[in-house]
Amino acid sequence: MKYSVEELVEQLIELSFAEDIGDGDHTTLCCIPEDAMGKSHLLIKEEGVLAGVEVAKQVFHHFDPSMQVDVMIGDGAHVRPGDIAMVVSGKVRSLLQTERLMLNIMQRMSGIATMTARYVERLKGTGARVLDTRKTTPGMRMLEKEAVKIGGGTNHRIGLFDMILLKDNHVDFAGGITQAIDRCHDYLKRKGLNLKIEIEVRSFDELQQVLDHGGVDRIMLDNFSVADTKKAVDIINHRYETESSGGITFDTIRDYAEQGVDFISVGALTHSVKGLDMSFKAC
Repeated sequence: MKYSVEELVEQLIELSFAEDIGDGDHTTLCCIPEDAMGKSHLLIKEEGVLAGVEVAKQVFHHFDPSMQVDVMIGDGAHVRPGDIAMVVSGKVRSLLQTERLMLNIMQRMSGIATMTARYVERLKGTGARVLDTRKTTPGMRMLEKEAVKIGGGTNHRIGLFDMILLKDNHVDFAGGITQAIDRCHDYLKRKGLNLKIEIEVRSFDELQQVLDHGGVDRIMLDNFSVADTKKAVDIINHRYETESSGGITFDTIRDYAEQGVDFISVGALTHSVKGLDMSFKAC
C-alpha cells in the first residue's frame, strides 16, 4: 500500500498523540479549566538551522483546529539563542498537550538540518553533494529527510520503492555483479517500472565488472580509501554518477569530495544527531 507524504505525517502525529496522551493528560485535566485561554512562544536556546515549523503547525491544527500559530522565523533560517520562532494562542489545555510532540519533532528536525548545513558548508566549492541514508528513526523518515533538504543536503532514495540499489548482499545472493544487474533489468521490464539503478562495488575487480557490463546509472564506491577513490573516479571517467560511502566522517568528507565524486552518503546526518535546544513557554 502506497501512502503520500501527508498521509504518513498524519499517521505519525496520530500515533504520537496516542502513545503520549493515552486515555487523557490527567495532569493538565486536573488543574487547568476547560475554558482557560493562553499563549506560548517557541524560544530558541542554541544556535543552528531551524526546521519543522510547517510540521509543528500541522501538529497544532491536528490536535485543535482553533489554535492560532503566528510564525516569526521559518524553516531553513539560521537561529540564535533568544530568538522567538513562533507564538501559539489557544486553549491552555491544547498548548500543554501539544508541547512535547511539537518539541520532539522540531528539536530533532532542527538538529538534522543544523548537522547537514555543516556538512554542506564543508563541501563548498567541490561540486560534491551530501546524501542522507535510510538510517532514520522508524516512522519519522519523511520528516528527517525533509530536515536534510532544509539544511541544504540532498535526499538519497526515500525507501526501498523509489530506486534500485544493488548492495553487497544483493550481489552475493544473486551470484555476482552480472547476474544482479541482469535480474534487475528483467524485473523492471516485467513490472513496467522506470527506476534509477545504483550498484555498490567493494573492489576494483567489481568496478571493472560493472564497467564491462554496463546497465546502471550510479556506482557506489564502498569503503574505498581516498587514494583509491581518486583512482576509481579516473577509471569511471564520468561514464556514470559516482557516490562514496562507508565510514566517511566530517573530518574526512572533504578529502573524498576533492577526488571528484558526485555524491557522498553520510548516515550520521540522521542516525546520531543531537536535537537543537529550544523550549515552549507561556508568554
